Amino acid sequence: MKLITSKDNPLYKELKQLAASSQARRRAGQTLLDGVHLAQAWLQHRGAPQLCVVAESAQRHPEVAPILAECERNRTQCLVLSDNLYGALSQVENGVGLLLLVATPHPEAPQALEQSAVLLDGLQDPGNLGSVLRSAAAAGIGQVFCSAGTAAAWSPKVLRAGMGAHFLLNIYENADLERLCACSKIPVLATSSHAAQTIYQCDLAGAAAWLFGHEGQGVAPQLMEMASQEVAIPHLGQMESLNVAAAAAVCFFEQVRQRQDRG
Repeated sequence: MKLITSKDNPLYKELKQLAASSQARRRAGQTLLDGVHLAQAWLQHRGAPQLCVVAESAQRHPEVAPILAECERNRTQCLVLSDNLYGALSQVENGVGLLLLVATPHPEAPQALEQSAVLLDGLQDPGNLGSVLRSAAAAGIGQVFCSAGTAAAWSPKVLRAGMGAHFLLNIYENADLERLCACSKIPVLATSSHAAQTIYQCDLAGAAAWLFGHEGQGVAPQLMEMASQEVAIPHLGQMESLNVAAAAAVCFFEQVRQRQDRG
């Protein structure tokens, strides 16, 4: 393992730029996974990273040491940074001192929707996006399509909120949602407080594509018109609507319930 103690080291400068800039991550086609949980999930589901970075004081941490050992078995380069250099890279307070550098996955997008999926139109908040991804993965949904106006799915904040869900999903960014709706071979469902039918009255046992939009403005009107059906989430309290991540979770797991009930 190579120890770096100078902030002028070229590799360290590159890592610092990736940690600080979404544009740099897009140009490089790379992202950073911060923390033990994300590192473990990547190794389990995606294999070896491009680079393993550890703080000098964390090398013998009981959760970090096995990850370092696995990376070395996979012939992954492991880099040790002095603690002050590492601290300038990590956005996690009181983290254990471990980062993985990985290539951002870019799966080939399908031509039409044929399996349960999530369509996200302009979702802005990284925490909401990560939560939606986490719920989708837990519900067995495999595809997520993000419009050009949606938050960057592989940013550090979204990755932390997703808690490893990214590695179980095919995530398609800058997706043409209108084309997908037009070519969909399965129902496209959008939630609306004005819908006559609730999700509990709707037949969700088959594949469906769930359409969710911007936290304040919702789904764009022209896209909403392309949905196969609008469905409501009933609630008893006086709140006008649910947070988009909460609404998505309710929908996904009502679909799970119906599927399980029908065997």
